Amino acid sequence: MTQLQSFGRPLVMIGCGNMAGAILSRWLQCGLDPAQVTVVDPHRAEIQAGVTLLAALPARMPDDAVVVLGVKPQLLPEVTPVLAPLLGSGNLVISMLAGVTVDQLRLSLGAAPGFVRIMPNTPVALGQGVCAFYVDARTAGGWELAAQTLLAPLGLSERIATEDAFDLVTALTGCGPAFVYRFIDAMKRGAMELGMEGDQAARLALATVRGAANLAGSVPEDPAVLADRVASKGGMTREGLDVLDADDRLVRLMADTLRAARDRGKELNALSG
Repeated sequence: MTQLQSFGRPLVMIGCGNMAGAILSRWLQCGLDPAQVTVVDPHRAEIQAGVTLLAALPARMPDDAVVVLGVKPQLLPEVTPVLAPLLGSGNLVISMLAGVTVDQLRLSLGAAPGFVRIMPNTPVALGQGVCAFYVDARTAGGWELAAQTLLAPLGLSERIATEDAFDLVTALTGCGPAFVYRFIDAMKRGAMELGMEGDQAARLALATVRGAANLAGSVPEDPAVLADRVASKGGMTREGLDVLDADDRLVRLMADTLRAARDRGKELNALSG
């Protein structure tokens, strides 16, 4: 049996853009019955076969439906007055809305007993993503289990103990793929600057990062240890690492990058509050 074949609850996705669409595709690949799924999105003209597509919220919500909020955060005030009356004691709300806290969701959608805040990243489409999630003390264990069942096929699902940490986690995992893509591009462009042909540099940089990441994920050693193992004394790798390691420049660059993303998350939280 595939991972979600036995998931018996209706699923209502409100908003189905790039990220939510990737998640839905992964769920369907993992056995979720498309007949269980309703997508509410006025901007989509088509959806996967068997999935119900609506331009507006239905007049009634299934009593045991899991509701996934995937709209842009700024659209939440338009959605909540219509959605709130439809929710009841059997519904679980999973929110992908950046900068919107569980307390804010409870305030505007308070009828549902279960609220889970998630932050997925783009590799969830391959089942190789990271999906950080937070549940508050009022969300009972059964609701959390239902959420974890849905998150498991997406890759690593990691519970965040305090919502205060969500912005930093989002900076690391939600924004992180973009930072990795930029690093791959920098490897390619650096090689080109030294004379390598562009397409070849791109292939070699991507394959190098892919292989190194796969190896790092398959062994118990810390990546720092793996780096030092590649770097023999006086060799080419050590010479290059000495440039990256000088004054902890790479660590400081990464800390500055994460800080900027985290602080922007805090600013967005303040705006949405």
